[in-house]
Amino acid sequence: MTESVPADGHPAPTPSPDRVPAVPPAASADAPDTPPARLWDRMREDPQYAPEHLALEAVRRLGPEAAQWARRARSEQPGVAADALAEQAIRRFVNHARLSGAVSGAAGLPGAVIDVGVLAWTQARMVLHVAAAYDVDATHTDRATDLLVLQRVHKVAESARLALGVAAGRERAGALFGSGGQGQLGKVMLRLGVRLAQMAGVRAAKRVFAKIVPGAAIILGTWANSSATKDLAERSRALYRQHGGAVPGPRRS
Repeated sequence: MTESVPADGHPAPTPSPDRVPAVPPAASADAPDTPPARLWDRMREDPQYAPEHLALEAVRRLGPEAAQWARRARSEQPGVAADALAEQAIRRFVNHARLSGAVSGAAGLPGAVIDVGVLAWTQARMVLHVAAAYDVDATHTDRATDLLVLQRVHKVAESARLALGVAAGRERAGALFGSGGQGQLGKVMLRLGVRLAQMAGVRAAKRVFAKIVPGAAIILGTWANSSATKDLAERSRALYRQHGGAVPGPRRS
């Protein structure tokens, strides 16, 4: 039994109009375990739409990887059930999430922002692998919408699609005209951190970041990371078992 994930750079399926284009081989040098540098730049320049930028880049970069993993796993494990494949992916990425705190080695606000960004990226990677386990196209643009609703950035798919369209337009505008001037770096980083923490399911985001203001180093607890990731895994499994059913709504307490 294998839980390995193919390395970047393998040939991706030929993209169709309803798929996010795969990253060219030259751009695949960034290890998928952490968000690529150009994504950090994009999120820092546009923190309001950081989750949308992360979702778009995750499908673009990690969707082909997830699809390749599922194909290889099925060839190596003939007859394996979709639930079993999904469980392999979930175990792998929940373990990654436990270790994602303090990955940056940096203290204070920058370190905390990086840590929650890596956690959100790991969770997105897990969701795409769960989709592929159930034979749902992990490269389709709808997966970015799924990510934002499953991670509770948006309540419904319609608002998620609208926000993704805005983020994609801002990405294109930034590439053409360059980014505008930013406010104070600390405020930008705080806003970015809170948005990413929301995406990663860290409900205590405001309390966590309030502790950073005096400069104390914050490491997200492994229990919080794994708990949020397990909850996301269950929502993802419920969605993709239906092969295209509606994204589950927020859980009522």
